[in-house]
This record gives sequence, structure tokens and C-alpha cells, in this order.
Amino acid sequence: MKVRVHVMLKQGVLDPQGEAVRHALGALGFEGVSSVRQGKVIEMELADGTTEATIGEMCEKLLANTVIESYRIEKL
Repeated sequence: MKVRVHVMLKQGVLDPQGEAVRHALGALGFEGVSSVRQGKVIEMELADGTTEATIGEMCEKLLANTVIESYRIEKL
């Protein structure tokens, strides 16, 4: 089974990398970009039958800092 975990900073948490990307886009002439949020994507191949609860536990313990980040699990 293949899954993709999307990890993003929670709303209200400053995102300096996203701000740097927004600024760079403007410098390259791409106008109208008012906000950029940067995140990460983690793809994993897991044994068939791995439960969403187990994947959630992986996220909670290692893949995301749940104090400042949220995550979404996508089964592929």
C-alpha cells in the first residue's frame, strides 16, 4: 500500500520559507501572489493492511510536529 502524507504549518504560524518564495516570485515578475505556504510531502510504501490509525501514529510521533504543523494522509 502506498500513502502520501502532506505536512503543512498551521494557520497563524509564521512561514519564513513561504515568504521567501513569495518574495522571489515577485522579483521574477510574477505579480498577484499575496501569500505562499510551504510544506512537505512524504511518500511511503507500507505493508498491506497497515491501518490509518498506525499511519496517524507515525505522523504524530515523527513525521509532523503537531504543535505547529497539521497533516493529511492520502492513500494512493
